[in-house]
Amino acid sequence: MSEADEVELKRLRWRCRRGMRELDQLFGRYLDREWARASDAERGVFLRLLDCEDDKLWRWFMGYEQCHDDALASLIQRIRQLPP
Repeated sequence: MSEADEVELKRLRWRCRRGMRELDQLFGRYLDREWARASDAERGVFLRLLDCEDDKLWRWFMGYEQCHDDALASLIQRIRQLPP
């Protein structure tokens, strides 16, 4: 991994800190297991996901509400299925 990639990953880890342990863990799993091999399109969807409000993220990830953006909903489902 290049130095620029490491800097970007550190910046993303900071953005993933949400103040809710469950969300922090879900986002951290994605970064650790999927980010490096994700396509540019998927990375863009993940960045859009990070721009969402925590209360919406919580409801979507816990299944209390469904996200109406198909790309976000698909990525949320993938992240939820990552093993702990």
